[in-house]
Amino acid sequence: MDLSHLPWKKSTRSSGNGACVEVAIVAEGVAVRDTKDREGGILQFTHEEWTAFIAGAKNGEFDL
Repeated sequence: MDLSHLPWKKSTRSSGNGACVEVAIVAEGVAVRDTKDREGGILQFTHEEWTAFIAGAKNGEFDL
């Protein structure tokens, strides 16, 4: 599936050093790609998976 035409968005908190990801909303959920390698692989998550990930990040589940 060609996802290059999607309206990819990068966080407004991105520092501009290229060490971030971009996301795009698709019918099936959310697509994620590396800003430095836009032609590389794209990860896709269902809406439920993405919602769980965001909730975990906000709750500190991934803090070191």
